[in-house]
Amino acid sequence: MRTVSVNGDALTVADVVDVARGMATAELAASAAGGMEPSRAVVAAAIAGDAPVYGVNTGFGALADTRVGEQDLTRLQGAIIRSHAAATAAPLDDPAVRALLLLRARTLAAGYSGVRADVPARLIELLRRDLLPVVPGKGSVGASGDLAQLAHLAQPLIGEGRLRAPGDPLSGRPAAEVLAEHGMAPLVLAPKEGLSLVNGTEPMQALLAFSVHDAAMLVTAADVACALSVEALLGTDRPYDERVQALRPHPGQLDSAANLRALLAGSPLLASHRHSHHAVQDAYSLRCAPQVHGAVRDVLAHARRVLEIELGSVVDNPVVVRDGEVMTTGNFHGEPLAFAADMLAMALAELASISERRVDRMLDPASSRGLPPFLAPGTNSGFMLAQYTAASLVSENKVLAHPASVDTIPTSGKQEDHVSMGWTAVRKLRDVVANVRTCLAVEVCCAAQGIDLRAEVAAPSRALAAVHAAVREQVPMMEVDREVAGQIAAVDELLPALAGVAAAHCGGLR
Repeated sequence: MRTVSVNGDALTVADVVDVARGMATAELAASAAGGMEPSRAVVAAAIAGDAPVYGVNTGFGALADTRVGEQDLTRLQGAIIRSHAAATAAPLDDPAVRALLLLRARTLAAGYSGVRADVPARLIELLRRDLLPVVPGKGSVGASGDLAQLAHLAQPLIGEGRLRAPGDPLSGRPAAEVLAEHGMAPLVLAPKEGLSLVNGTEPMQALLAFSVHDAAMLVTAADVACALSVEALLGTDRPYDERVQALRPHPGQLDSAANLRALLAGSPLLASHRHSHHAVQDAYSLRCAPQVHGAVRDVLAHARRVLEIELGSVVDNPVVVRDGEVMTTGNFHGEPLAFAADMLAMALAELASISERRVDRMLDPASSRGLPPFLAPGTNSGFMLAQYTAASLVSENKVLAHPASVDTIPTSGKQEDHVSMGWTAVRKLRDVVANVRTCLAVEVCCAAQGIDLRAEVAAPSRALAAVHAAVREQVPMMEVDREVAGQIAAVDELLPALAGVAAAHCGGLR
């Protein structure tokens, strides 16, 4: 298991996902304390001086003009965490909280926040011990970052709020109790440390990282599912020809078309009807797959670029720049992440939409080119209700794809008078990702059945035969009606492996 070193430098999407999902550990780099010391010294000097410095010796938000005496600054750090811990709804799951601990530690370790190394060290220590703060999932407008979620994340550092140790319920237990069991004393926060713990976009970063990571698998799985459907529907691969695709060279389109060519290469099933009248021109859901799938890939690439910048950014406020000046900033505003999440939700929704149309063509004898109704013999209902499921999720995605980032509502006495709603955007994006994955699983189930029903015509390509075989190891052909939900769930679980099987049999996929 690899270890991710937290020294303030940019993390990768893989770093975040691997640590969050238990496939990597994290440690605070030995060099972090030295890099953080200059900004901490600046904060100490500001406290001793006479000039008002926002967040260091003043109040916060709408109270920015209120000077705070030195004797009250320590008390103020706990107060801001308590007062901002106002989130609601079901707690975030374990991977999301692990990602938050990692990402907030990275921001503070960058050395622009004026905090002691003890603060990111404690976040990493909680992560190492898998002691996870209970962070309710709703209550952020994505303005000064995700204030409420980060406040709940910070509470256990001062012995308040709730923590869940391995085996605890999602609601956790009082943090002071859990810390005592593990021999950990609460931190006494120094000036500015409370503010630095609650300002930032890390919750948005975390959820967007999961979606970007998972969507990378989905765009490949969509090409595999489409290729299976092309085989089952006796379609043609002519529209994917490189000579045609080069006339409109969007990067994602070229990649998707190349995948479809590789997946269908040498297919006896396609060859069996290559010169038939029906193969002259397929429906858009088959013929235009590279254009649709490819456009999704291009939006995903944009979202990844935005996220990668954010994973190396400093999103605290105020910050201590390298020349020692304490400067107020708006880097905590979630608009870049909100736009990226909204665009990705819209794009991925189309991936499910076009997949559902291919499913419908396979189930309808008017368009399936000889397949039995609902891919079932006799009076069996076959996959009739699987299409209902896909249709339901596609329609749900249409609601979820409505952009959150076009909304705003003023907060903090109108000091924060324009907000991003980025937290809403990344939360609903996760639902879209899950729905798309299920829709692709429905398509694979139906296409595998269609290929079974074409067995007397010819075999599919080598790559798709391997994919079909991997499906059939877990989900036998449905010759008579049986529960469909279990088949969809099994293929849903298999999707990453199916993409890998396909890639292995055609020299890699893009």
